[in-house]
Amino acid sequence: MTQFRIMVNRHSAFYSPLIGTVAGGFLAEEGLEPHYGGEVPSSTTGQDLMTAGEIDVCQAAVSASWAYLERGETPPMVHFAQINERDGFFVAAREPDPDFTWDKLVGADVLADHGGQPLAMFKFGVHKMGVDYDSINAIDAGTTAEIDAAFRAGTGQYVHQQGPAPQQLEADGVGHVVASVGEAIGPVAFSSLIGTREFVDSELARAFIRAYAKSRRWVNDAPAEEIADRESEFFPGIDQRVLADTIRFYQGLGCWNPAVEISRGSYEAALDVFLHSGLITKRHPYDDVVVPPPVG
Repeated sequence: MTQFRIMVNRHSAFYSPLIGTVAGGFLAEEGLEPHYGGEVPSSTTGQDLMTAGEIDVCQAAVSASWAYLERGETPPMVHFAQINERDGFFVAAREPDPDFTWDKLVGADVLADHGGQPLAMFKFGVHKMGVDYDSINAIDAGTTAEIDAAFRAGTGQYVHQQGPAPQQLEADGVGHVVASVGEAIGPVAFSSLIGTREFVDSELARAFIRAYAKSRRWVNDAPAEEIADRESEFFPGIDQRVLADTIRFYQGLGCWNPAVEISRGSYEAALDVFLHSGLITKRHPYDDVVVPPPVG
């Protein structure tokens, strides 16, 4: 079998279409031996690992290419398939609040994920909900693990996390999910698959995209419990029921519509988000960042 090497910038149930290529056996069906390396080490980048020939594909976001374009440089990778067409973060509170409204964040201590894209999306989400981000006491507690630990230790009235972390808080009786940033924002090019142009033109890429298309259909159509059972080994610290509940929510949110390609509409929505946060200075053309998926 041919080795196929995958890494991600974040490991989460949110990326089930990619994890599913391994867990669902779809890469193996194409004669590929999958190696899922987890998160890219902080000492390097997925782009560097790909150009060095150490991995084949990586989870990223179209916004990763805008930093190069802002400097007048050509990105070393291209985005050839979508993973998520929604934001996958949630807001959790200390207590259940079925009547939660976003204005309750005004003046509150919120452990907000300060990663570049998660924070930009959070700012845009609260803006769309009529809240001034500057009215929130947004606390930077560090890494995803440090954010989780800080909330569990009693810091903050609310926490901003990607699933299944807040769902596990709820299962542990520590927090309660009250809102979805994805519901607040709507369709947006949140995460995608990147590769070198040479890879996208290869037979290896065509085999991968066949497996990936099958995985996208599976994570949309299969019962959440079935997907969680197959993916459970990738989430050893998460209760399987929690994992299934998270997957079920993402299915209903529309994160994983079966289309493989990155739509122009979702790309333009991502530009809106980053312009709102001042992270880019202009609308970078779709064709400078995105290429069609390989023809399987």
